[in-house]
Amino acid sequence: MKDSVIIEPYNDEWPMMFDALRIKIINQIGCSIVSIDHIGSTAIFGLAAKPIIDLQISIMDINNIDEVKEGLNALGFVHRLDNPDLTKRYFRETEGMRRTHIHVRESGSWSEQFSLLFRDYLREHENERKEYEKIKYELANQYRNQRERYVEGKTEIVWDIIKKANRWSQECGWRPSKSSIFG
Repeated sequence: MKDSVIIEPYNDEWPMMFDALRIKIINQIGCSIVSIDHIGSTAIFGLAAKPIIDLQISIMDINNIDEVKEGLNALGFVHRLDNPDLTKRYFRETEGMRRTHIHVRESGSWSEQFSLLFRDYLREHENERKEYEKIKYELANQYRNQRERYVEGKTEIVWDIIKKANRWSQECGWRPSKSSIFG
């Protein structure tokens, strides 16, 4: 099934796939972007994931995305108006392209920082990363053809991780990793 939940072992090519897309986006709309970051499970070394590259584009004003939208459209990505999350603008690949999720968020917003903190915390904490991976495999097996149920099933562990990540961020003075916009 096209929308089946398939978890794959970590793939060393995921960062390279992100970087290739990052370069295309910068060449198309770089002057409108504050930062571009690889987020989601494919951005966390060693973590099994759905083989979907999640990319976060941060801009100054989420309500002023015409240039970003036009540039992403030119690259083959479609703005998904059915996205219920009003903290971002969501773009997906067109048919025939590699599965990609592009999240456009306002720079400095809570939702932008959430994605970066979650990623950075799991990059630094192997035990939590392994536990998250275990849950992802279990849920994928249980809800193979029910993507919404799979996502809902992860809610508890995601919030447990973000609570730990919040404490960790305060203890270490966390700041997001240097943005990937300039390479």
